Amino acid sequence: MALTDEAIERIKEMIVSGELRPGGRLPKEADLAERLGLSRNSLREAVKALSLIRVLDVRQGDGTYVTSLQPEVLLDTVGFIIDFHRDDSVLDLLEVRRILESEATALAARHMTDAQLAELGEVIEGMESAADINELIEADLDFHRRIAQGAGNPVLASLIESLSAPTLRARVWRGLTQADAADSTREQHRAIFAALRTRDANVARSWAAVHIAGVEEWLRKAL
Repeated sequence: MALTDEAIERIKEMIVSGELRPGGRLPKEADLAERLGLSRNSLREAVKALSLIRVLDVRQGDGTYVTSLQPEVLLDTVGFIIDFHRDDSVLDLLEVRRILESEATALAARHMTDAQLAELGEVIEGMESAADINELIEADLDFHRRIAQGAGNPVLASLIESLSAPTLRARVWRGLTQADAADSTREQHRAIFAALRTRDANVARSWAAVHIAGVEEWLRKAL
């Protein structure tokens, strides 16, 4: 094992064991290196690597801290990596999004509160009155984000959010080039919302799958 990898593993063990907690400050570099039996250079490289994936937060003049380790923080790196995907791989991303969002929508049918559903209804109303494709897409993003959050699983919600941006361009293209895309989007969102209101998880799951599959089908033909 390379010395930097060993340093990463040792810091990871300290976090997993609870010795270092979310928000906690790491000991001074010299002290920690001596304690772990590692060179300061190896430790420094390990800290850089862990800060890149949002496990550690290096604050100049203050010290190095463990981040909150919340899913939305750690999974932010996933979104960064996904940004490098080429347009021809968007179909793969849409397929993953369809799988995740279908299940998230089913969970939301069971877990969303009445207040959350009422707010989702307001998003539907905004979608109906959208003046152009940009407003419709913005409402679409908000609609799916609220459902993912309503599923009650922050890891799932963060994964879906990371997949949303890379597939946004395809949704805009579809809205601009497919004549009935806007009407179809509104209709499918109303069907998803109706299933959520009746707490029918199976129907909600099916409509969510149909909704995203429509974008997949259009993009496959366009490519």
